[in-house]
Amino acid sequence: MTRSRSSAKAAGAKHERVIADYFKAHVSRFIDKMPKYGPADRGDILNVETFNERAVAVECKDYGGRLEAGTWLGEAETERLNLGAVAGLVIAKRRGTVDPGKQIVIMTVDDLVAILTGKRP
Repeated sequence: MTRSRSSAKAAGAKHERVIADYFKAHVSRFIDKMPKYGPADRGDILNVETFNERAVAVECKDYGGRLEAGTWLGEAETERLNLGAVAGLVIAKRRGTVDPGKQIVIMTVDDLVAILTGKRP
């Protein structure tokens, strides 16, 4: 069965909610879904930060198990800049599991360094 635009949007919204709730339970009670900002998109999850309180832009993707890392990393970088964040990353839904802790995180090495150190190389 192929996805319609509305079913794809619903899957994406559900994935965002699951990830936000998981972060809220395991990282900070202040994390939630990000409000929509249209062309000035700032990511999908609000209040994700490094250890030294630098913002991290989080983009969530549920493409039915397909990965489009290059395109998604470009989106995460745009959202990082819009948010003024130190790093941006993508959390992609894995096919065959709904467990939020088992989803895939995609980021550049520069973003990983920024998350680990709190400053962008």
